[in-house]
Amino acid sequence: MSLMPEPLRDPVPMLEKALADWGGREDLWIFGYGSLIWNPEFAFAERRPARVLGWHRALKMWSRVNRGTPENPGLVFGLLPGGSCQGVVFRIPREAGSEVLTALWGREMPTGVYDPRWLSCRTPGGTVTGLAFTLSKKSPNHTGVLTEEQYRRIFSVASGRYGTTLDYAARTLEELRRHNIRDRHLERLLKLIE
Repeated sequence: MSLMPEPLRDPVPMLEKALADWGGREDLWIFGYGSLIWNPEFAFAERRPARVLGWHRALKMWSRVNRGTPENPGLVFGLLPGGSCQGVVFRIPREAGSEVLTALWGREMPTGVYDPRWLSCRTPGGTVTGLAFTLSKKSPNHTGVLTEEQYRRIFSVASGRYGTTLDYAARTLEELRRHNIRDRHLERLLKLIE
């Protein structure tokens, strides 16, 4: 029996669309707001601090494989509508873009849960268009509102193939701080388990 949940949507046509939208004529930019910041798993030519408007980072996506199980779901970050989000944008040389995007799809999109979008990423070197993995509030993987007690429980028990939800959240906060990015909401959540 496979540990991987059934795909919500077929990720293959979504990858094909992303590749077509990018076009392969210029370098590829990827916006990271969670674990991509501290564990991109791809080579890049450049990394810049970046801000996207109209979206915010939220620990509100169920993870039943990577950071939890079907019995004890964990959480991972999603990029949800509203506000703004500071993260980093990675530049992948054009000739490696297709290979990197395909590998990244295997990591981020095995069940087709995210809505990949090309967003304007404001950087100190100018605005670039980067691919970001956003989450619809209508997705069955969106948690909705969680209580402090639910977060405490998830932080104490949820663990999956890549480790615990708590480690994932703590490492993300540590890396955000290293990049001089303040995430007060994540700081408050992690104080719940002190």
